[in-house]
Amino acid sequence: MKVAMYYNNNDIRIEEYPKPQMKDNEILVKVHSCGICGSDVVEWYRMPKAPLVQGHEVSGEIVEVGSSVSKFKIGDRVMVAPKVGCGECKYCLQGNSSVCPNVKVRLPGVYAEFVLVPSELVEKAVFSIPDDLSFDAATFVEPLACAVRAQKFSDVKKGDRVLVIGSGMSGLLHVKLALHNGIDVTAMDINESRLKFAEKLGAKTINVKDEIKEKFDVVILCTASLSAFENAWKSVDIGGVVVLFTVPSPDKKVVVPVNDFWRKEIRVITSYYCGPSDLEESLELISSDKIKVEDMITHKLPLDEIQKGFNLVLDGKDSLKVIIKP
Repeated sequence: MKVAMYYNNNDIRIEEYPKPQMKDNEILVKVHSCGICGSDVVEWYRMPKAPLVQGHEVSGEIVEVGSSVSKFKIGDRVMVAPKVGCGECKYCLQGNSSVCPNVKVRLPGVYAEFVLVPSELVEKAVFSIPDDLSFDAATFVEPLACAVRAQKFSDVKKGDRVLVIGSGMSGLLHVKLALHNGIDVTAMDINESRLKFAEKLGAKTINVKDEIKEKFDVVILCTASLSAFENAWKSVDIGGVVVLFTVPSPDKKVVVPVNDFWRKEIRVITSYYCGPSDLEESLELISSDKIKVEDMITHKLPLDEIQKGFNLVLDGKDSLKVIIKP
């Protein structure tokens, strides 16, 4: 089978690998759609494990089922989460399954024609998708679930004012989710086309070049730009919360005004993944069309053109969501 082997952002090679051999308690999925996540192009995060097959926003069709698997059958349409907590440790029981220390197995990279789902993920990380939900739309379930969890952690509620800094795919998912929940939301970016997209959704907008004239109860940071952190510190209101949905590379130093935040009782929290309940909620939001996602897809490319897809994401000017179709 063909796979896209990642060496660095500018060196992704289509290589031939043997089709995975399945065990009795595993399933094999033919990959129909997979999204390029912003984290896929973060070299400091990915390079230590390179070369590797990347990709985790996946949907497809089950083509082989192990003899011990009763939950699924050949032909089932599914999306698969890249990992899942054990559900039994104190972290999982406290609602922090995304940081479960017992996670030993992850989904292999999905920039490939097929992906083998390990037994540890078959029961808890594979979700059936309705027949009327496209494979492309299903690739948004995991990223939207991450937004669901982050906004839960922020305790955002109706009446709050939310600022989303960074209006790429993740930022716009936050905008869509906040609007769905009746939240007053403002999107901030330097890209005017993305700001216009946010305006069409019903959000207010601020260009990075403009002065921030109000304070916000919740600020969600969806860009690793150091200037964005400064804007976050300036725009959060007394008693508010800043959500670090993304972070800069480890060599970048972020200065937090802790003295000012201490007096104003401002919280700074992090959120980077999701749990099973978030995935279920996200799937329901998308499959019921409560949150539309396909309007964010700007490019659909075959596996052979994945390098072009990475270039589009890295450039960030003419793309929102790039879907790879192996």
